[in-house]
Amino acid sequence: MATHYFESHQGGIEIVAGHLFRELAALGQELVWIAANASPPPETVGTVRSVGLRAFNFVEQRTGLPFPIPTLGAIAKVREEVRGADVVIVHDCLYFTNIAAYVFARLSGVPVIIVQHIGLVPYSNRFLSGMMRLANRLVTRPMLRGAEQVVFISETTKRYFSEIRLRTPPAVVFNGVDTDVFRPLHATEKKSDLRRKFGLPLDQPAILFVGRFVEKKGLSILQRMVQIAPNYSWIFAGWGPLDPRRWNAGNVHVFSDLRGARLAELYRASDLLVLPSTGEGFPLVIQEALACGLAVVCGSDTATADPNLKSVIHGAELRVGDGDSSARTFMAIIEGLIGPACEAHDRRDERRRFALSRYSWSRAAKRYLEIASGLVPENIRPRPPIASVESTYAGSGGHNRRTRAHGASS
Repeated sequence: MATHYFESHQGGIEIVAGHLFRELAALGQELVWIAANASPPPETVGTVRSVGLRAFNFVEQRTGLPFPIPTLGAIAKVREEVRGADVVIVHDCLYFTNIAAYVFARLSGVPVIIVQHIGLVPYSNRFLSGMMRLANRLVTRPMLRGAEQVVFISETTKRYFSEIRLRTPPAVVFNGVDTDVFRPLHATEKKSDLRRKFGLPLDQPAILFVGRFVEKKGLSILQRMVQIAPNYSWIFAGWGPLDPRRWNAGNVHVFSDLRGARLAELYRASDLLVLPSTGEGFPLVIQEALACGLAVVCGSDTATADPNLKSVIHGAELRVGDGDSSARTFMAIIEGLIGPACEAHDRRDERRRFALSRYSWSRAAKRYLEIASGLVPENIRPRPPIASVESTYAGSGGHNRRTRAHGASS
């Protein structure tokens, strides 16, 4: 399995890969995860191991763009690991490590599954936006056409690449969420106690953003929203070059070192999650918020990542290049949700039930294993049989193969 960074880097793609790493290990698979060594790799346990590739990370350090550049020795290591695999799983295309894994797999006759997380990121900078479009045309599309199987993590991403003629019908496999960690308040818990724990005001609505502090996440729109609503507490959980601390706003609270159970507490301390991002596939933070019972307001395009999402979240139109108008559109929805009708609280149980019914890491991993098993010779397919995962995921293209559980190497 190839990604640009390991899970400890805390980007969305890497977190997804980390969950699949553990879930496939639990299914008895021999899994090797290769990624840049810009952050620590996961521990090698049982049948799974990780390989940190030496890479230069100055692009991210200077611009916030996650783009490690592997050394020649690292590329040679990619070739070695790919040659020993039965299947290669690549998470997104536009990273040198992943491109190398794909190329060496093609040369070695190893089948490739590409998990495509995003489509186009519409940067405000015309040069960057143009480069993204060119890279998708020259790199992403040929790789998707050549892969034995393409998996999209959302309907949004699938639509963006819908004109490509793929070798097999694409699958849509939604990411999961840890519903034991990300949960609503228990009957014995109080939101006010959590707010005191985080040093947050008790008498103001608390609006939460979780994600990297970069352009595509809509930080400029959020800054305008902070200015429009100074009587709200604006909570930011993440890190990046566009740090909200620099706005010098008294109603902004920033947390840069939260994850897992501590991050889940911050969700429970808040009233609503806001995500004015563009170019997303299906951000994990939406699923985490829903599992906590939290109301969600996001971009209208992001809100279509799962066709059933529209029943439990609120999509707002984002006008590229018009941050003020976008901010006011978001604020109109937010004020309606946390006003006298108090919908943000009234539908907590409904949102929780939705997350439980739709998003499961174990179910996602079994689906990936089904797909992988159909790409390898029968004599090395895993045993014993796993019950076929029915089409919980929209657009699976009928590829719900019955597979077996021990042994394929990815």
